[in-house]
Amino acid sequence: MSRKEIYEARTEELIMPIIERNHFELVDVEYVKEGSTWYLRAYIDKEGGITVNDCEDVAREMNQILDREDYVEGSYVFEVSSPGLGRPLKKEKDYVRSMGKKLEIRTYKSTDGSKEFYGTLTSYDENSVAITQEDGTKRVFSKEDIALIRLAFDF
Repeated sequence: MSRKEIYEARTEELIMPIIERNHFELVDVEYVKEGSTWYLRAYIDKEGGITVNDCEDVAREMNQILDREDYVEGSYVFEVSSPGLGRPLKKEKDYVRSMGKKLEIRTYKSTDGSKEFYGTLTSYDENSVAITQEDGTKRVFSKEDIALIRLAFDF
């Protein structure tokens, strides 16, 4: 397990009681470097949407735990945020919630001259995702070939 995976897993373990007590959903935890700063982020959600006060409450409580446990080496910034509309599908529950909805899929390699695909999610399993495009074309993508998968929004 990498340092990144260890920090993310430990953070998820420690934040879950706070999330469950508040009836929120933990969407994701990430440990990333942006510029010269490391960030430990927890993305939370709830029915009807998360508020700034919700994020502040979780962050305040979690910061006390992070100070006590002190498992992340070096300096970092801890943030609690809403996942936003463009959040990627990562977990089983994300796929369940997105069945029958229009997705945007970006692949690492070009297929038929494109790296971007849009279509309705028709099925998925642990290794693949299937969509039906507007013209009726069915496409199946290996999850390892997908750089990004999220709900598509028409504005």
